[in-house]
Amino acid sequence: MVTLADVPTYDAFMWPIIERLRAHGRSLSNAEMLEDVAQHMGLGDDHLTLRHGKLNQLAVEQRMAFARSFLKLAGAVENSQRAVWSLTPAGAALTPEEVAEIPRRVQREYASKRAASQPSAAPEDHPHIFEAAAEQDWKAELIGRLQQIEPAAFERLCQRLLREFGFVKVEVTGRSGDGGIDGTGVLRVNLLSFHVLFQCKRYSGSVGAPAVRDFRGAMVGRTDKGLIITTGTFTADARREATRDGAPAIDLVDGDALCDLLKDRGLGVTVRMVEEVTVNEAAFADF
Repeated sequence: MVTLADVPTYDAFMWPIIERLRAHGRSLSNAEMLEDVAQHMGLGDDHLTLRHGKLNQLAVEQRMAFARSFLKLAGAVENSQRAVWSLTPAGAALTPEEVAEIPRRVQREYASKRAASQPSAAPEDHPHIFEAAAEQDWKAELIGRLQQIEPAAFERLCQRLLREFGFVKVEVTGRSGDGGIDGTGVLRVNLLSFHVLFQCKRYSGSVGAPAVRDFRGAMVGRTDKGLIITTGTFTADARREATRDGAPAIDLVDGDALCDLLKDRGLGVTVRMVEEVTVNEAAFADF
């Protein structure tokens, strides 16, 4: 049985992240990175589904987020608002030894800045507390809340989310014996329209390949477009099955991506922007 001790520490993920970014054209989404780096490191589904802590967070996702945070603070990677991570020129030039030194270097630099501005700051303060941990905390809280609502309420939330992203004629069917199909919708892209069947899974664990195959079977003769939304995760086999050659592709939205989509549309998530004001001393030189 896999335990927390079997999950690599956050710093052990840092060099593999650099390696896999190099191998994939210097960019990966969160979901792509999770699957690819885990496979590269020999981590199985038991590792990927292991949760811990009071917020019941996924251990691998949390530690990988910490690793990305340190890499970003070191200028090795950067990310877009769409959770796509890219390797910077400085990051591409790093050696394994230099990557291994990043946590200590970043913490030293951070401690120096804190000491200069707040001499009483605790030495154990680390920068990842403010970035990776904060992101994981709100997502874990949101997933926890979604898992508490009624299944019908979760279906209505997914219905609303699809409408927010341009779907029309979105209907929740929820009929038993319908192969797991929870609803239908039409996505219009310029002059084209696509009939889409969707499934909503309010899971705390992982959705496996059999669920994807069953859903595809229910799609036969009805549409070639399918979407599965879950509060949990998808196994590596499920992701491979969703894009298997010769079969209609099925789009997958896991809990992490669902949180980002809800945040993007402000559904149950409020983002407070903090104004930062600085004084430009050089501007007064000519007065």
